[in-house]
Amino acid sequence: MHEIVLMADPRVAGIPVADNGELLVDLGAAGFLIDERLADPDGASRQLREGAAVRLARAEKLLPGGLRLLVVEGYRPPELQRKYFEGYREELAQLNPDYSAEQLRTAASRYVSPPELAPHSAGAAIDLTLCDADGRELDMGTPMNANPEESDGKCYTEAVGLSPRAAENRAILVEVMHSAGFVNYPTEWWHFSYGDRYWALMSRRTEALYGPVEYHGPLDE
Repeated sequence: MHEIVLMADPRVAGIPVADNGELLVDLGAAGFLIDERLADPDGASRQLREGAAVRLARAEKLLPGGLRLLVVEGYRPPELQRKYFEGYREELAQLNPDYSAEQLRTAASRYVSPPELAPHSAGAAIDLTLCDADGRELDMGTPMNANPEESDGKCYTEAVGLSPRAAENRAILVEVMHSAGFVNYPTEWWHFSYGDRYWALMSRRTEALYGPVEYHGPLDE
């Protein structure tokens, strides 16, 4: 397994942001399959920055015949990101009472990005999986959003011990997303981003294209 750079790494925060002002676009309206498990009334979870959405379309065209991308979550409001991060950090504090505040922040960032750095809140990240032409999800080795504790680390993209089919499906997803310009967050096989600070660091760019953005509903489109 390659070295894993976590979102809490100081090098991520050190990347400057030069937001290019691209708007959020609705992935459902753009023709992508949308899973409803994290759907919200305002459609925020279907949003992605325009440049990232263009690259997502490229990724889907690279899939083998009969497969589709199934979008679960794109944009995430900053307040929701903070709720997720703090909730998981508290869960870890209960499991690891001897951890310092910094250790808890680092451990939490394996699964939820610190709010001030979150790619989802920049409209730069997408959580997704593969499905067949009828919308049935493929075997990816763990359920989406399984954390490291409950999955025994198999949520890590390069986890060992997967079935051959799950390993092949993960490899397909990673290949098409990387080919389209996304980077994967290696502790979450389903999470990919383009244009954010993490993407910039891992792509050896000097600055991020997208910073935190507010979504105010369909009128943004």
